Amino acid sequence: MRAGSFMMLLLAILFGSGAVFVTKMWMDNQRPVVTTAEAGLPQTTTVVVAARSLRFGDRLQNDNLREIAWPHGNVPSGAFITREDLLKEGERFVITAVEANEPVLGWKITGPGQRATLSAVVESGKKAVTIRVNDVLGVAGFVLPGDRVDILLMRNGRNRSGNSESAYVDVLLQGVKVLAIDQLADERTDDPLVAKAVTLEVDTEQAQKLTLAANVGQLSLALRNVAQGEGEPTRRVTISDLNAGTDSALPPPLSAEVAEVKDEPTTVVYYDSYDPPPAYATIGVIRRMERSEYQVEIQR
Repeated sequence: MRAGSFMMLLLAILFGSGAVFVTKMWMDNQRPVVTTAEAGLPQTTTVVVAARSLRFGDRLQNDNLREIAWPHGNVPSGAFITREDLLKEGERFVITAVEANEPVLGWKITGPGQRATLSAVVESGKKAVTIRVNDVLGVAGFVLPGDRVDILLMRNGRNRSGNSESAYVDVLLQGVKVLAIDQLADERTDDPLVAKAVTLEVDTEQAQKLTLAANVGQLSLALRNVAQGEGEPTRRVTISDLNAGTDSALPPPLSAEVAEVKDEPTTVVYYDSYDPPPAYATIGVIRRMERSEYQVEIQR
């Protein structure tokens, strides 16, 4: 082998070894960066979510549930880690609507083996009371499950003279939660429904008031703003309030004609207490400005 070829081979080996050494050093420097990035990633677990939209009464099964990765430290309270944990103790049903990919929480479903009934939706210490409404009293069907309403009571009462009747309206209850419209208890429904009955969530005393008010007057609903939580001062409204601030509130002017009164001397007759009373009385009648007198026997 000639000396020139030997030198070229030696240089190739030398440069190749240098390239391998430099590459190894670069990779060794990059490995700690990757390790540090991996170490900064949060630990994850799984959470059971709805595979599709679920509504009141839907049965939970493997085909409408799925598990997704979730940060370990941010698991929602009441969530389930696996589908087996959710279904192992018995079948469950949805009582509060769940959207697709939304975690299935314990308070949104029934207990193991329980039915999907309205009693499962009622808050502890509360009662469900149903009142009858129509398209007007029910706010044209725009009151839906989950809304808050005020209950108005209209009835007829006696006025101060105690004779004629006068109507008035009181605000009976404020901020009452609507549980169901007829037999619909799905809070995620968006379609107005003209209902015949509305089921409300109230405490025991409020349930008594509603039952009594439904028998003595007419109940109607007033839909509240979703952001309005607390009640407000109210007062009774009567028929006289309907004319407040208008001209009709003033009494009408008198239209009777005023007769002309003429000054005439008045004759006073005195009788002795021992004299008998007169048997006749004189009656004066004026016709066309002419006065005529008549004697009328006094009946005793």
